[in-house]
Amino acid sequence: MSHVAPHMEPPVRLSKRDVMPTWKGILVRIAGILLGVALSSLFIVLVTDLNPAEVFTSLFDGCFGTPRRIWNLLQNTAILLCISLAVTPAYKMKFWNIGAEGQVLVGAAATAACMIYFGNTLSPWLLFPLMIISSLFAGMVWGMIPAFFKAYFNTNETLFTLMMNYVATQVIAFLITYWENPKGSNSVGVINSATKAGWLPYLFDKQYLINILVVLALTVVMYIYLKYSKHGYEISVVGESENTARYIGINVKKVILRTMALSGALCGLAGLLLVSGSSHTVSVNTAGGRGFTAILVSWLAKFNPAVMLLTSFLIVFFERGAAQIATSFRMNESLADIITGIILFFIIGSEFFLNYKLNFRHSKKKEG
Repeated sequence: MSHVAPHMEPPVRLSKRDVMPTWKGILVRIAGILLGVALSSLFIVLVTDLNPAEVFTSLFDGCFGTPRRIWNLLQNTAILLCISLAVTPAYKMKFWNIGAEGQVLVGAAATAACMIYFGNTLSPWLLFPLMIISSLFAGMVWGMIPAFFKAYFNTNETLFTLMMNYVATQVIAFLITYWENPKGSNSVGVINSATKAGWLPYLFDKQYLINILVVLALTVVMYIYLKYSKHGYEISVVGESENTARYIGINVKKVILRTMALSGALCGLAGLLLVSGSSHTVSVNTAGGRGFTAILVSWLAKFNPAVMLLTSFLIVFFERGAAQIATSFRMNESLADIITGIILFFIIGSEFFLNYKLNFRHSKKKEG
């Protein structure tokens, strides 16, 4: 067997890291955030004449400055978390569902349709169940279409689900021409603004509290489902190896269809919460890019619903804070997005050091 000469060995070698203790993982992530803040501060000094301390104070003010801002922060965190929970079963199964954006949109469209056509004719006891069933079903169908072709024809689910986003966007644009209010506005407007039929009620005089509580309950249920249920076990096995799953008797096609049905249905639920519990309207921008951000949240949390809660909060915190920076200092929003991007880059980069370690070769003195 040939051996590599010492002078031919690379000075740095990359190797897979063993499981890192939790406290070390937390320290690595904190270090990533601090480095991101430090570099973004340097960027602020070099590009603008602003004091970094004032800029970051404005960032916190944009999230916690008023009770309304706090509730908006929690609401946006809840919606992002809901979509992240939705895509997690598919990603744990290694089904690359890029179509959450479209699944949220069709769920939102189904909710809006129920509010428009039945809002003033059905009692709330019938209207809300109809809205829930319609949104879940719409999202489920939209998720099962690419799952069917993947299971039976082995199509590329990444491209398929991505294209389904564009189809959903065009469906919404088509529906807006029928629902526009007032006519000619090319906008649906606030649905049932006079009667508020189909609007999720305020709980303890808080508009978004129902949304938040629903998503918190869903987080607990999803954690139990993925970790302790038979379905969660089958998802993990299929994700590790489809051949192994078949060998031990798991119906892989059934698992793919069932998992994507669940993923799509939960995206549809997010559409319901956005329309009925938040904006009370629908547009092609209702999902707001959250379907793609949810992928980042799920991966950073390593498919752990409990960790997703913290990750979703952190990302929404920086997004809303950056918007406040742009408003307070009359800057271009792109500059605020750059600051957020720098910090998120270091957060994502810290995951590298959680999974891999660098081994440095130490030179040895030659013996005579």
